[in-house]
Amino acid sequence: MTTLSFDETGVDVVYEGTEFRLEKALIEEAIDKEYHETTDHEVLKIVEKNPDLNGEPRRIDDILR
Repeated sequence: MTTLSFDETGVDVVYEGTEFRLEKALIEEAIDKEYHETTDHEVLKIVEKNPDLNGEPRRIDDILR
C-alpha cells in the first residue's frame, strides 16, 4: 500500500516501506500542470506502475483546504 501526505511544497510518500519526498516542481514537470490542479490519482501514477485507483480523484488544492 502506498501512502501520500500532501503539503504546500510537495508530497511525502511511503511506497513498499520506503519513504521519500516528491517536490512540487518535480510533480508539475511530470504531470505537466500546476501542482494545485494535479489530482492524488495522478501523483499515485508517478509512484506505482499499476495503482489501484479507488474512489474519485481529488485535486491537491482541495486536499490542502
